[in-house]
Amino acid sequence: MEKKHKQRLEEKFGDLLHDKNIVILNIEDNYRYMDEELIQILTVSVNPYLGIRDE
Repeated sequence: MEKKHKQRLEEKFGDLLHDKNIVILNIEDNYRYMDEELIQILTVSVNPYLGIRDE
């Protein structure tokens, strides 16, 4: 998610999101579906928010 995506969500669903934590990962939208590099970036970026530690 980029800042512009968060802004769109807030514009559309602002009342529902006021007490939610929205994480911006700043991953550009220039990858193809199931791109291995994107999967690796997502795994590394999201794991801390899920409580998963790198091994």
